[in-house]
Amino acid sequence: MTGDALELYIHIPFCVRKCAYCDFLSFPAEETVRRAYTEALEKEITALAERYGGRKTVSIFFGGGTPTVLPASDLVRILTLIKEYYQVEEDAEVSLECNPGTVKTEDFRLLKEAGFNRLSIGCQSTREEELLLLGRIHGHADFLKAFEGARQAGFDNISVDLMFALPGQSREAFRESLRKTAALSPEHISAYSLILEEGTPFYERRNELVVPSEEEEAGMYEDCAAVLGEYGFHRYEISNYAKEGFECRHNTGYWTGVPYLGLGLGSSSFAEGLRYENTRDLREYISLAGEPDRLRRNVRAVGRAEAMGEFMILGLRLVRGVSEAEFTERFGESPDAVFGPALDKYVKTGFMKRENGRISLTEKGFPVSNYILADFV
Repeated sequence: MTGDALELYIHIPFCVRKCAYCDFLSFPAEETVRRAYTEALEKEITALAERYGGRKTVSIFFGGGTPTVLPASDLVRILTLIKEYYQVEEDAEVSLECNPGTVKTEDFRLLKEAGFNRLSIGCQSTREEELLLLGRIHGHADFLKAFEGARQAGFDNISVDLMFALPGQSREAFRESLRKTAALSPEHISAYSLILEEGTPFYERRNELVVPSEEEEAGMYEDCAAVLGEYGFHRYEISNYAKEGFECRHNTGYWTGVPYLGLGLGSSSFAEGLRYENTRDLREYISLAGEPDRLRRNVRAVGRAEAMGEFMILGLRLVRGVSEAEFTERFGESPDAVFGPALDKYVKTGFMKRENGRISLTEKGFPVSNYILADFV
């Protein structure tokens, strides 16, 4: 496997408290638990190095939860361990998600010196009442302080997360968040619409929350491209916008089929033609981390039909779409031979287009992409 590209995802499941909308595998924990988890994660990293350490690690992403709940020194130690045991490319993208309420300027300096070169800062909104509604632990001033601290520490690749279609949110309020964030000139902005996920506080209150209509939500989505375009951002994926050359390489790897290894509690992997997840049981993870094969759950081979569907679904998330030639080369059949009726339907109705050997969504298709992509499962 030496020389094959590989991405690493490192899951840090801890947070100060759960946000009202969050259904990710995350939870508050005492320092003793966080310490035990960190030690277990290091065991898993070293145990899997014999199998994967020879592959070219092209990107590393620390996600959560809130990775910056851990001390910066712990994050540095984990990254240093990875670099010791894995063949991390010199220009690898090394991303870290952070919450403005959990990180200081001196932390950013330590992280930058250790090799983290991309930050994803959770802003979500520039309006205090919306942050309070979402259950965020920070105000907008905290975000601004974190953003400036990251710049002072030398980070020149910063992504900011925003949310829209929030309860009670107007289009003008969201445009204000877009403009204030874009005016800071980050390199990347991710903008996601709120989904009321089962098991979250928002879901329990779904009958009392007044959320924007489908038409209003679609308008907010259109505002993302229009407003951010004024500030030099281009949409390269359904919910992601970047300055030229700052598209997230790690996530683009997911969408284009680069194998990835998930490390940590509940993390997902796609490697050697298999998909699987680590156990979601914290005690089990801590006790078995040195024997990673025993952590695996839901192991399954990716069959031909599933692989073809994934190629289309993931590729169509990107503005550039999918290459018909690449599909044919990989599967020995053309997209029309496999998905002809769906392609014909969406091209005729203007939701998809075919240009220069590529199939992609149109401006009309992006806002309803979830419905379109379901036809390629």
